[in-house]
Amino acid sequence: MNVIPFVREMDPAYDKVVEESPLVRRVTANNPGPFTYLGTNTYLVGHGVVAVIDPGPDDAGHVEALVRAVQGETVVAILVTHTHTDHSPASRELAARVGGKLYGFGPLDLPQHDRDFHPDSALGDGDAVRGPDWTLRAVHTPGHTSNHLCFELPEERALFTGDHLMAWSTSVVVPPDGDMGAYFASLERMRGGPWATFRPGHGPATSDTAVFVERYIEHRRGRERQILAALADGPARVPDLVKRIYVDVDEGLHPAAAQSMLAHLAQLVAEGRARRDPGDDLEALFTLA
Repeated sequence: MNVIPFVREMDPAYDKVVEESPLVRRVTANNPGPFTYLGTNTYLVGHGVVAVIDPGPDDAGHVEALVRAVQGETVVAILVTHTHTDHSPASRELAARVGGKLYGFGPLDLPQHDRDFHPDSALGDGDAVRGPDWTLRAVHTPGHTSNHLCFELPEERALFTGDHLMAWSTSVVVPPDGDMGAYFASLERMRGGPWATFRPGHGPATSDTAVFVERYIEHRRGRERQILAALADGPARVPDLVKRIYVDVDEGLHPAAAQSMLAHLAQLVAEGRARRDPGDDLEALFTLA
């Protein structure tokens, strides 16, 4: 398999303000876990007139830290990359405390999503929110979720990547909303992009942007080849494929791996390269077309 040059060293400095660049500050929520790594990164963009990206989970301590961080400043925008419950729920309390208009692609009425998030203004691909010395332009990147947005900060050639692309781990794609074909297309769109820095929703930033995009694509293509090779040996179900292919992944993460496996298989079926017999997701039998 292709090796991704993961970067995992970062001091989360929970609920403290960390200066990341002239225009960007970070406050990391104290919600570490197998899918959130050290916690959710909330970003403050600008000084004096500020935008907040991904206010994080419904956590009173984190909201208090954000309120302290912007004391004496004017929050004009609160943006969310997507509505998973570790990214958007704090938006409503934060807006009530400090003001700011809510921006996002839109809600999803699905498990693991913040069903109560409704933006004051929906953002589509290319739409922008501006302050006196900053611009945040939406880049629609479906795949991880259908409502996933990245936000470009052209003044620093930076891209806030949410869960689309992270430096510490690959992203999980969970059907039916998560779509591997859309995820590939979103990654392909990032090829050759102008960004010098990726600032993800979890873990550290990376300046190795071109390499990460290429390696992410090759990693997923490699998984695809492994699945096709396994199916060439005979029909198989998802749990069997996970055990065979994800041998380098902690078994505690195999349920998440099964979801990405399903997303790969759904794409292969849609492309006519595999067939699926009837049955629940984990019990369905998959064969080569």
